[in-house]
Amino acid sequence: MPLEPRFRRVAALHRPFVDREAVMAAFADALGDRRDAPCVFNVVGVGGIGKSRLLQEMKQRSAETHRTATIDLQVPAMRQQEDALAVLRVELGRQGVRFDRFDIAYAVLWQRLHPHLRLTRKELPFADESEALSQIIDGAAGVPVFGTGVGLLRLLGKATSGMRQRHRVKTDDTLSRLDDLTNAELADAVTYLFAEDLRDGSDRPYLLFVDAYEALAPASARSGHAAARDVWLRDLIAQLDRGVVVVAGREPLAWAAHDPGWTEVVRHRRVDGLPMEARLELLADGGITDQAARQAIATASQGLPFYLHLAVDTRTTVRQAAVVSSEEILQRFLAHVAPEEIRTLELLSVARIFDYGIFQAVADAFDLPRHRMAWESLTAYSFVYPAGAHGRRLHQLMHAALRDRLSPGTVRDVHALLRELWDSRAEGDDAAEDGVATRARAIREAAYCGLRAGVLDGADILAYADKAMTHGAKQGLDGVAQDLRAYLDASPDDQDLAQTARCLEAESAVILGDAATATRLTPTIDWSLDGVPGARLALAGAHGRRIAGATGEAQILFRRVWNDHSSPVRLRAGFCMADLDMCQGRFGDALSITQQILTDAPDDDLVLRGDAVRLQHLGYRFGFDLDASARSLETAAALYERAGAVIGQAEIKTNRAELLAWTDPSRAVPAAADAIETHRGLGAHHEIGKAFTALAIAQFRLGQHLPAAASFQAATEALERARYRSGRARAELFRAFLHARTGDTAAAEASARWAVAELVAAEVYPTLLMVAGHFLDALGASDEHTAAVADRARAQISPPDLLPFLDDRARGLVTTMLEDG
Repeated sequence: MPLEPRFRRVAALHRPFVDREAVMAAFADALGDRRDAPCVFNVVGVGGIGKSRLLQEMKQRSAETHRTATIDLQVPAMRQQEDALAVLRVELGRQGVRFDRFDIAYAVLWQRLHPHLRLTRKELPFADESEALSQIIDGAAGVPVFGTGVGLLRLLGKATSGMRQRHRVKTDDTLSRLDDLTNAELADAVTYLFAEDLRDGSDRPYLLFVDAYEALAPASARSGHAAARDVWLRDLIAQLDRGVVVVAGREPLAWAAHDPGWTEVVRHRRVDGLPMEARLELLADGGITDQAARQAIATASQGLPFYLHLAVDTRTTVRQAAVVSSEEILQRFLAHVAPEEIRTLELLSVARIFDYGIFQAVADAFDLPRHRMAWESLTAYSFVYPAGAHGRRLHQLMHAALRDRLSPGTVRDVHALLRELWDSRAEGDDAAEDGVATRARAIREAAYCGLRAGVLDGADILAYADKAMTHGAKQGLDGVAQDLRAYLDASPDDQDLAQTARCLEAESAVILGDAATATRLTPTIDWSLDGVPGARLALAGAHGRRIAGATGEAQILFRRVWNDHSSPVRLRAGFCMADLDMCQGRFGDALSITQQILTDAPDDDLVLRGDAVRLQHLGYRFGFDLDASARSLETAAALYERAGAVIGQAEIKTNRAELLAWTDPSRAVPAAADAIETHRGLGAHHEIGKAFTALAIAQFRLGQHLPAAASFQAATEALERARYRSGRARAELFRAFLHARTGDTAAAEASARWAVAELVAAEVYPTLLMVAGHFLDALGASDEHTAAVADRARAQISPPDLLPFLDDRARGLVTTMLEDG
């Protein structure tokens, strides 16, 4: 009969640690080797050899002398950089390590990836664990908190905290530059500050454990794009130069192939099967007293502790031990357990991670025991491992063996049940568990289970990815994409899902502003645009081209989706197309498309409707119809306010300042200052640059030339940080007027010519090119090239009968600007 649960747990966790002392001695040597460089102790062995138990033992033996933390890569969330860092931070923070700088940087990154959310205890993982973030949130009670570095440092300075802490954080150079970094650079800075805070904040040496490395970078996928999955881990470890990192995996780390410097850092230690004497000792200590049984089990186990533990878990008899292979030990174990237990274990093997709630739901669905004692009995087995504060997972070998006993239909049924359960959890509060947002994890698991239940197509996966992006930021999207790629490894012929995987990769690149990758993934759009994955992949390719400045190519792709697709993706394509129509002078087309979007958009999609009306405002403004522009602006503002759209309302502030710069400069100055402050809080550098441009124009028109010069400089710096090419050109064109008014004709001509070249390269704003042409004429600096550019710009205006009005307004604007002040 099986051991009682209380005895199983004792047997599983407190057996003598036999025949691993050589490994432990090598580990002790690594700990004792004092040097200011990274040290990786690489534990290598096949599945079931006992690597996880070794790591547990190492952690227990080091707890008195080291600060320790573990990430288990068998848990899907731990394979994402931001989640893994959050988990390490929480575990080390509970041991007294301070992470003030990391916490602020992490909050900045989190806000950058969640611009629609505010920093709150409910939304931000580990906010309650962080003294710095708690002070910021408490000190800003009732005030919207947005996560720019500047904004958070300012709020921390106002909070009640120690003088030493405030000085250390305020004077940190990396924190002061966070707002100037791209998302990818910001993620690197977060990793750097984690290592720095750990180095400075721990009163003991630190020891980090990474279990199941092969789950992050499988041997079969260590080339090409898939090899990049562990880059973040290598980058982190390379900066941990005051402690030891233990990495357990099935194969030796091959990092030296990427960088020979790892050769001196990584110490490989293979864990082999237990020798016969140790096998017999472990079985005897586990309560198997019959010598023949011990000998049979020890021989069949091939030295793998996993199989020995199974035998001890069930007190295998002599007859049951007469086996010929380790696989049969496993099968005999499964046959030995009570039927209701084995059925529950089989069903739970379908889940990557499970907890008491999942256990109860599965038990209810299949009429199995679901009480607390049944749960404790199952989780007492030695092959059940912790996964987070309340979760559990099965050892890889047991997971596979149990699942293989189920029919494909049953596996699909369980996955369908789990999908419903995770879907319901995704609708709950976005609380955090040990630094991981539970809603983001639930969305990922729902997508994983739905995919394997066979009930999701590419459009469904993309819907989950959108939810994951909303609640888990880019790492949430990347998690769904990673699970999809793993599924496709076994089902490579599913073209719909293969296209979906490519779409997710391209959209992830667009988020980072990686135009090269988005374009590489879409060299030619030679697929049907009927389906959602195909349409969205085309949109991602178009966005990549637009980021790179290939505006004409982007417009063609947007138009193809608009013409050939029928789902709501079409409306977003239409919005992008109308935006480019407006930017390229096709005002009639832009207005027609936005009207069509407003007709087709759902009444409750207030954000899309607000976007369309705001685009109409921009079209009227660039077409010099400032009265119509003002009316559309206020309509859009009302829609955004009804929707509670933080970003939309912030963009309205910029647009209002830009409009007032032409209609009422004195009111534009405070409006621009308000917009700048708002966007500093959001970290939107392109909007900051646009607001500073509006401020500079208003100051210039009021005759405040020195403040205008400073504002133009601030605008160009922000726009260059944002890599916003057309916005930067627009600012430079109007700075040319300032140079002219202050008598620097050479600088005025140089600025205007540079702006013209940039606008031509970006293929945007023909009305501004017309302004530039009239400006150069006024300076007496026009030539054949600039005249030809202005003529081509006039030819772009549509409808053509609008041209005389626009040309007259462009000439009048130049006259007004040169005479103002």
